[in-house]
Amino acid sequence: MKRTTFANWTCTVARTVDLIGDWWTPLVLREAFYGAKRFDEFERTLGLSRNVLTQRLTRLVEEGLLEKAQYQDRPPRHEYRLTEQGRDFFPVIAAMMAWGDRWLAPDGPPVVLHHSTCDHDTHAEVVCAHCREPLRHADVSARLGPGFPDRHRDIALATGRFKAPEPS
Repeated sequence: MKRTTFANWTCTVARTVDLIGDWWTPLVLREAFYGAKRFDEFERTLGLSRNVLTQRLTRLVEEGLLEKAQYQDRPPRHEYRLTEQGRDFFPVIAAMMAWGDRWLAPDGPPVVLHHSTCDHDTHAEVVCAHCREPLRHADVSARLGPGFPDRHRDIALATGRFKAPEPS
């Protein structure tokens, strides 16, 4: 069955799901965050077929989350390195881990993140960028942003789920 693409949707959640929303891509990124760089490392730790892994790595390179760099000439061999865009995806993976550790790990977290700066084990928390308080669903509302398309503005505001943009 052909998958519907969300690549051209205005919603950045939909566009992100379009990019990483299959079963393997987030796991490939997870392994890259754990330090995997070479094809055989991804293949060994994930246990997926070579063709699926090749497709996922190629897409992540095309989309700018990974870069492919040659490390050997004969035979040519490459490794995959996280780009700035790829490294910026880490909080998403960490948030998924935190949620999974709470709701899907009855025996405790299978992997614990350690923050080398303060030398403590930690977990992801989503906080307000202004006041640093935890963001809870009940305390947040949605406001239309500058990238929201004008053609949908009236309908979105009429639903009552969104607030009008801040005046300029």
